[in-house]
Amino acid sequence: MLAIDRRENFAYLPLTLADRLGYFAEEGLEVHIRDWGTPSAALQAVQAGASDVLVGAYDAVLQTAGRASALSAFVVLSRAPQLVLGVARGMTHYRSFRDLRGKRVGVTGLGSPSHRLTRLLLSRAGIAANEVQYDVLSANGGALTALRAGHVDAVCYTDPTITLLEQGGDLRVVADTRTVRGCQDAFGGPLPSVCLAASGDFLATHAGVAQSLTHALVRALKWLQTAGPSDLIKAVPEAYFQGDRAVYLAALSRGQEAWVPDGLMPEGGPLTVARALTQLDGTPMPSSAELERSFTNTLARKAKARFRA
Repeated sequence: MLAIDRRENFAYLPLTLADRLGYFAEEGLEVHIRDWGTPSAALQAVQAGASDVLVGAYDAVLQTAGRASALSAFVVLSRAPQLVLGVARGMTHYRSFRDLRGKRVGVTGLGSPSHRLTRLLLSRAGIAANEVQYDVLSANGGALTALRAGHVDAVCYTDPTITLLEQGGDLRVVADTRTVRGCQDAFGGPLPSVCLAASGDFLATHAGVAQSLTHALVRALKWLQTAGPSDLIKAVPEAYFQGDRAVYLAALSRGQEAWVPDGLMPEGGPLTVARALTQLDGTPMPSSAELERSFTNTLARKAKARFRA
């Protein structure tokens, strides 16, 4: 059983592809994916034993370091959060993050990656969390409507919504983590985001299952590197296109380099995430040993060799 917060989230596409392309089945796996609605609920499900594997952000995994319920990431899907912070075109006076003081910012959920990214960026500009009002825009259509109607001054959101707003001239991008360069600018290095993680007990007692999951995901990541528009149209569920295939494909093209090609943890990524968490929440820096235990590249290396990813 895999726990996830919103399966249709753009960042989880490799998981959907591994399922739709039959890679799980070819590994002899019968995978059950349960949507828990929020990242925290998905994490709690794994820690409580209601699910075996978390599909979520690596920063959530790192926050379990040093606990009895600590998780370890065993295959990484993305090296960038694929989130964009943009301001409404009506904010013609915008010059820097400081201009968002006292404004309304739309996010996917309180405590969500988009909320945390916005808080981190604004805190670096000297803006406290209580100096911005955060509005939860849980549906893609809600984000479009809220920004265009002037209900929010800015949004931190995912694709394909961001690409649609860009193309319509509704949004001015001020921070873009769909690219490695954007992450470098915002965080000083790669920021591993979506991963599969499980407890040490699960990885030890179900090593074969974990390896098979890794094989399927690395194969899907490799497929994504060379897939053309016609391939994607066939493989991606129609509902994911939100009625506009062209926008979805354009968004995929924009964020192509965010996917990790081989499932390996980006070098320096754990430390970048740890520093961001410390700055955002005052979380104590994990020890070197805790950072090392928060992920393993062993399974991904085997999959990389097998599929020449």
